[in-house]
Amino acid sequence: MLFSLSVSSQKTIDEDPEIQQNNINYRIEQAQVELEKYNYYDAQKHLDEALKLAEKSDNKRSIGIIYAIKGKLQLIIEEEDNAIKSLNKAIEMQRIINDNKNLGKSYKIFGDVYLTKKDYYQALDSYKAAKSKFQEEGLNEDLAEVLLCEGKTYMSLKNYGKARDIIEQALAQARKGDYKKTQSDALINHGTIYNKLGDFEKALTFANEGLEIAKENNFKNILSKGFLVVSNIYKAVQDFRRSREYLFKHLKLSDSIRTLTRVNSSKDQETQYLLNEANEKINEAQLNLEKAEDDKNLGTLISILSVALITILSLLTLSLYKNNNIRLKTNNMLHKKNGELIIAKEKAELASKTKANFLSTVTHELRTPLYAVTGLSNMLLDENPRPEQIQHLKSLKFSGDYLLTFINDILQINKIEANKVDIEPESFNLKKKINNIVLALNNSAQDNNIKIHFEYDSDLPENFIADQLKISQILINLIGNSIKFTKDGDIWIRVYKIEEKSNVYTLRFEVEDNGIGISQEKQDNMFESFSQGSIQINRKYGGTGLGLSIVKGLIDILKGKIYVRSELEKGTTFYFEIPLEYTSVEETKENKLAYFDGDVSELDLTNVKILVVEDNKINQMITKKILTKMSLKCDIVDNGEEAVEMIKANKYDIILMDIHMPGISGMEATKRVRAFDKELTIFALTAVTIEDKMHEFDEAGFTDIIPKPFKQEEFEKKLYNALATNNDQSATA
Repeated sequence: MLFSLSVSSQKTIDEDPEIQQNNINYRIEQAQVELEKYNYYDAQKHLDEALKLAEKSDNKRSIGIIYAIKGKLQLIIEEEDNAIKSLNKAIEMQRIINDNKNLGKSYKIFGDVYLTKKDYYQALDSYKAAKSKFQEEGLNEDLAEVLLCEGKTYMSLKNYGKARDIIEQALAQARKGDYKKTQSDALINHGTIYNKLGDFEKALTFANEGLEIAKENNFKNILSKGFLVVSNIYKAVQDFRRSREYLFKHLKLSDSIRTLTRVNSSKDQETQYLLNEANEKINEAQLNLEKAEDDKNLGTLISILSVALITILSLLTLSLYKNNNIRLKTNNMLHKKNGELIIAKEKAELASKTKANFLSTVTHELRTPLYAVTGLSNMLLDENPRPEQIQHLKSLKFSGDYLLTFINDILQINKIEANKVDIEPESFNLKKKINNIVLALNNSAQDNNIKIHFEYDSDLPENFIADQLKISQILINLIGNSIKFTKDGDIWIRVYKIEEKSNVYTLRFEVEDNGIGISQEKQDNMFESFSQGSIQINRKYGGTGLGLSIVKGLIDILKGKIYVRSELEKGTTFYFEIPLEYTSVEETKENKLAYFDGDVSELDLTNVKILVVEDNKINQMITKKILTKMSLKCDIVDNGEEAVEMIKANKYDIILMDIHMPGISGMEATKRVRAFDKELTIFALTAVTIEDKMHEFDEAGFTDIIPKPFKQEEFEKKLYNALATNNDQSATA
């Protein structure tokens, strides 16, 4: 019984996940140590033992790490094809579990393999994929190392200008984190680059600095390379004595490293190990034969069977050998293609990220001049223009508003495609929400002589939990579309239940009109970006063709489906189905007033002072004119540093702070102000995409945000609201 308990206890300990993980980690660490000592075969044995344990416990993270280190080892011993196989296995495992940290390291080793194979552009793709992962995970040391490798690749391509810029980044990162090995290697490579560019003084300075760090930390490989680099620089300046001196140092150290590597060569040790194993088996077979000789009849039978068995095994071995060769060739091709596909996917993701950044930057740059266009057109319309100018100014204002809508649509599509749209569920009254949308769009409907009918299923509850803003946007787009393409007709909006599970209702929303309709041919690509009925329809009715694409994207995010049914000259019906969770909780009420709805004459504006922080002269002039029209006085500064000093020296009621300015940004200026004034009202007057930056505005300490270009009446109401709040607080105090 005691023996059974002991065995059971041992089994339980061996199966303990923490102990298993410790055993795996120990062998991985030992492999890394042996790798640093050039003991490649010992490293291989530790990795094989770790892999058996990891596979037994299905530890995917450890399996990925082990295959990556195997790939590194196989690269060192010049087995590049085997390295590619191992790395593909590592990457496959790491992608399954989203192990981005180690995935980046695998991509980096992949780059090293391609660099060794002189496939420089594949190497660059791998390094860029690794760089992207290291940046996402904040792995600065790995980032410095991969930047250095990227720079070395450009050196191999003889693009020394690009190599210099990349290695400069690697060096800055290494110095910042005090990563000595990368710092030393980067400096010595800088020496090579400046030698190639003909700046020998800089070349020597960088190379010698790298050598000093390598000597202090006993980086033998880097030191050997550094001696050769310095020798080449002295040769270029025709100082042959010093060139020979450093060349001898290089040869001596490289011979020492080569000897150490050869002595510890994985292949030599593996061969010896296999020979010893074979000798043991031969000895064992000899003993068995000696025993068999005691019985001649048995010996004869064994001999006959042995011959037959050897013949069968020989034929089987030959067949297996041929099949194995075919399988190896196929696997090699598949591994290579798999690696290329993975890199291609990373490149596509990087391109998508680049596109998103490009669109964000371009739209920001477009919003800034749009502020001037819409602001100036509003001002001119308010300043009693000549009768013949009014229509031109209205056209200018319409064009500015249209362009702003177009930019906002592009940003929305971009966010949907980049999966950056978050769902924000809240309790709300669905029937009330749709009624409000109908009321808001009723004026546009009346302009086209359209009557809107709203039918809400009487058995359907009204309060739900969902993202009401997205539902509103979908309905506004669909109803607005029907209004645009219907004249002297009707629009029906229907909501009813099609399924109920627990508290989740699947509702169908229908928007039907009797307008011009859509041909069957055009219905097929109805929800694609920039898709409209025809060029003639586009010119007649206007629009960018992005509305339905946005609707489709939002419905997908809400886990719903959308359909269209239409016939030319008879009308169109859009209907979509989305799940909503029923709640008995009434609609959430927003306490904060977004706009002023009181009497402006009741506000005392006599001593109100506003500071406008804006670097664009045209925008300064527009904002000042709007404030003057509101009977408000303002000071203007064009940078963040001056704004902070002005706020310290004067008492202001409101600060209108631009974000992008020379010197410190509006974000930084606001943080500095909050250090000494927590209560001051500070509005971010900005052209950036608010949804993407909202958390940054909150962290900086802004009271609220006014996006540019803004509608003048909304701007005025927001300012009056802030002033009314300030007056109430003063009266209470």
